[in-house]
Amino acid sequence: MDPDKPDITLSDLVISTSGRDAGELFYVVGTDGEYLHLANGKDRPVERPKLKKQKHVRKVLRSETRVAGKLQSGDKVLNSELRKDLAFQRRELDCQNQGRF
Repeated sequence: MDPDKPDITLSDLVISTSGRDAGELFYVVGTDGEYLHLANGKDRPVERPKLKKQKHVRKVLRSETRVAGKLQSGDKVLNSELRKDLAFQRRELDCQNQGRF
């Protein structure tokens, strides 16, 4: 792994930087060496996460959310919870990129 990139762990929010899903937000629902298990609750539900190499995603800095807390504690996370939280996070990122708060 690149020493300049931050470590990506369970419950982190990431943006895909390559592939068909480039630009999409995902939650990390598992890790396996250099691969991450990514879910967004829609195309990639928690039961069938996408495998993607760490070098093909970028970590998003954010505050802790209820979904992230559930993932860290090992509680069951519903796909609907993932979709709602990712939609909220996407709106926040869009506002920050446009200079609004």
